[in-house]
Amino acid sequence: MSVLNTDRRVAVIKALAHPARLRIAEALASGERCVTELQALVGGDLSTVSKHLTLMREAGWVACEKHGQHVHYRLACDCLATFLHCIDSLAGDDSNCC
Repeated sequence: MSVLNTDRRVAVIKALAHPARLRIAEALASGERCVTELQALVGGDLSTVSKHLTLMREAGWVACEKHGQHVHYRLACDCLATFLHCIDSLAGDDSNCC
């Protein structure tokens, strides 16, 4: 594996390695949401939530679409549930991953 591929993988994993971003990803797993809904979910100010979403979009986890004056975000990757299941297996007492 090349260094570039390793660096890209690290960036993608790091994009979820923050409690607010993980909560955002989990919320988007159940459907599209606007920034204000995500702000209410994770707390903090709108600019901080927007920065989290930008990082997640750049990593490929989320996509966005403008609807009038609102920007709606959705998961861009269908494998998030599987990924989180594997992480839960590693983080818990269950030694059976994936």
